[in-house]
Amino acid sequence: MTISTLIYIHGQYGSPKEAEHYRALLPGCEVIGFDYKAQTPWEAEREFAEYFDALAARGCGSIGIIANSIGAFYAMCALAGRNIAAAYFISPIVDLERIEGVTLDEEYLHYVRQHPIDWRVPTHILYGENDRLTSLATISDFAHRTGATLTVMPGGEHWFHTPEQMAFLDGWIQRAMLR
Repeated sequence: MTISTLIYIHGQYGSPKEAEHYRALLPGCEVIGFDYKAQTPWEAEREFAEYFDALAARGCGSIGIIANSIGAFYAMCALAGRNIAAAYFISPIVDLERIEGVTLDEEYLHYVRQHPIDWRVPTHILYGENDRLTSLATISDFAHRTGATLTVMPGGEHWFHTPEQMAFLDGWIQRAMLR
């Protein structure tokens, strides 16, 4: 698939500067780090949609997204139904009700239940075998329901950061971009 523009969406405590890593791997694409401020899915709905629509109006060609962790969840809440060529999710949060070790407050829980994810974008997922936030069963169920490809890194964690994990991620994104 030919994608001319990739929007990089970081996870919690991440940075849009992380997009620089992907620029070096994907020289044929314009990779843009999205510096969002949203802290909740309802804030993300507005902010992500406005950003994406402005970028699309600029005439960026075929747009894809690379999203990490909660950034993937926010993207699915905000960008479902938009013209996204492909999504590349790294350790995505795909079901906040089934996230390990986190209790949602009432407002968050109400939102999640009232706004189920309906994701129909061609998606590729990289998941670490030792991810402690999302279980393999949860991510596998999501991949099956959405038709996403799922790659599991043996020994990988939720946060890909070691040299071995980053090398695995790099190979995965390059192969996934060729599909």
